[in-house]
Amino acid sequence: MKKAVKPHAGKEIHVVLDNLSTHTTPEVKAWLAGNPQVHFHFTPVGSSWMNQIETWFGILTRQSIRRGTFANVSVLIKQIRDYIDTWNSEAKPFTWTATAEEILAKVRLVQTNIKKLVANNSK
Repeated sequence: MKKAVKPHAGKEIHVVLDNLSTHTTPEVKAWLAGNPQVHFHFTPVGSSWMNQIETWFGILTRQSIRRGTFANVSVLIKQIRDYIDTWNSEAKPFTWTATAEEILAKVRLVQTNIKKLVANNSK
């Protein structure tokens, strides 16, 4: 964290972390107390960091990239950067609303569909 924070001296820094106990040790809490410009935000318990990243990239893809026409890589990069700038200017926390039952129902549906697909392909 010292290396990550140093180039941004004087600025507010927000760090998203998973809920590992190593992020809340007395040493970490003491360091945060001495660095009030650094704010830790934790992903929900049981939620993986990668799931949140995948969710955000899905939003980026649906809202900004899919069905787009880009003359070259530079144009695509500009589109992505412009989207990120807009996203950051209006950012709000994700609200996780799915219940465990809803998630498990989707998992069962996917499992059923995979079984059907495998069965159809083995004929």
